[in-house]
Amino acid sequence: MIYFTKVRWKNLLSTGNVFTEIDLCKSQSTLIVGENGSGKSTFLEAISFALYGKPFRKINKPMLVNSINQKNLLVEIEFTIGKKQYLVRRGLKPNIFEILIDGILINQEAASKDYQEVLEKNILRLTHKSFSQIITLGSSTFVPFMQLPAQLRREFIEDLLDIQIFSTMNVLLKDRMQKNKDEITVCTNKISLCEQKIELNKKHIESIKQNTDDIIVIKQKKIDEHIGMITLESTAKDTKQTTIDTLTATISDKSKVVKKQKKISEYRTDIQYKKNDCTKHINFFESHDDCPTCTQNIDVAIKAEKVEESNKKLKEYNDAIEQLAEEEKKVEIRLQEISVIEDKIADMKLEITDSQNKIQVYSKYNIELQKEINTLNVQQQKFETDAYDLNESKEELKKIEEEKEKLVNRKTLLSTASFLLKDGGIKTKIIKQYVPVINKLINKYLASMDFFVQFELDENFDEKIKSRFRDEFTYGSFSEGEKSRLDLALLFTWRAVSKLRNSTSTNLLILDEVFDSSLDTVGNEYLLNILNNNVGGNIFIISHKGDTLMDKFSNIIKFEKVKNFSQMVIN
Repeated sequence: MIYFTKVRWKNLLSTGNVFTEIDLCKSQSTLIVGENGSGKSTFLEAISFALYGKPFRKINKPMLVNSINQKNLLVEIEFTIGKKQYLVRRGLKPNIFEILIDGILINQEAASKDYQEVLEKNILRLTHKSFSQIITLGSSTFVPFMQLPAQLRREFIEDLLDIQIFSTMNVLLKDRMQKNKDEITVCTNKISLCEQKIELNKKHIESIKQNTDDIIVIKQKKIDEHIGMITLESTAKDTKQTTIDTLTATISDKSKVVKKQKKISEYRTDIQYKKNDCTKHINFFESHDDCPTCTQNIDVAIKAEKVEESNKKLKEYNDAIEQLAEEEKKVEIRLQEISVIEDKIADMKLEITDSQNKIQVYSKYNIELQKEINTLNVQQQKFETDAYDLNESKEELKKIEEEKEKLVNRKTLLSTASFLLKDGGIKTKIIKQYVPVINKLINKYLASMDFFVQFELDENFDEKIKSRFRDEFTYGSFSEGEKSRLDLALLFTWRAVSKLRNSTSTNLLILDEVFDSSLDTVGNEYLLNILNNNVGGNIFIISHKGDTLMDKFSNIIKFEKVKNFSQMVIN
């Protein structure tokens, strides 16, 4: 279990050159309040930057540095895992990245990327993606589990259940299978060449009884044939290489196509966020006659204008999504074309290797034949010597065939292992064991928030939702308040499962403006009840509703902006 104890920062966003420190294990529940722009969400940015070197929100990393001081950003976070105490120190302008275990600095000779990998994979065993699903729930950039693409859902669950090792094993297995395939091909070629050699030796033995001049003529003819074969194989090899170069040039855009595919996905997500904002905007003006902030009446014409403006934007976003779908289809078609071409290139490379082997064998045989011709010009070789060479070649052939048989048997084992390591193998069996547990926990937390639906996830993490009075429906058909309750139920479920697996269990839970979003008053009360009685650990709530929530928390932290710098005034 990761037990976070302290976090401190300075020159981060609106914080000045004096450390702001928060004790992460002081209280079971802490409310962080403050006006907009006072710096209360900087706490979340500090933790994200310290652990992962990236902002929690979608902003550029250089923007984290205080815009007034413009240097010396520094964040430190302390935590324990088992009996070991850790401190991670990270800064910008200048760049700093240090990991200390029990006060001793870990070797920093590795590249920054590798150093970060040590922190994530060997120490935290918690990716930023899992951090955003288990430890934090932020209203600004949080993407609920149910809005993640299917692949990202699966990757998160594999991290949660600590079974991503099977994916790594599958990648390594593919390399071994390719190596095994290449070795079988080499053995097959050796067998073919050895059989040719035996055949040549047999013919040679038979020819010993013939006139020396006749034997020389025969051998010279064979040399000429080999030269012709070498010429043919060289021509074929050069032709194939030219074809490979041509095909390679046709797929030079692969990296761009892959980047484009990723970009399309990012654009779609961004547009979806904007659609959601438009929908919220429309719902606000359609359901509110008075401004909730100033309590003044909202003019009907202004409401109509705002709704119409948002509807226009919504149509633009829908059109953009359709265009992205068309572009994505083109990208997928292009990637399929590239895959076909890459397969052709791989096959041609094997054929080139085969041609090279044949050229080497023919050249070697020509040298041997020429030596035999030279020897025959002096004296005839003894029959016994030739018979011995033939037997030696047969023994060599037998050894190669035995080696090939072992490789073929190994191929069968590797194929079996490949089947087990694919998504439908071991990982699916493990996931199937946890799906009932996950569904039970989700429905338990939904019931705790007075949301009585039957929510189920299958092995592919597609949802099936039924209610007592309605037919089957999906996540997208719920209101924003209902979605919020589902998102919270999933968050609490992932934390509970992580404790069962002891994979990403932690004492820390941060909810950023959850009480300020679409949950109603009753929903907030149910959420507080779950937080106080079922979650455990150290919970931090970032909220604007300080007046209504202060009496419900054992610890209050308030941020204010003084002379353009954020500071903690109550703790």
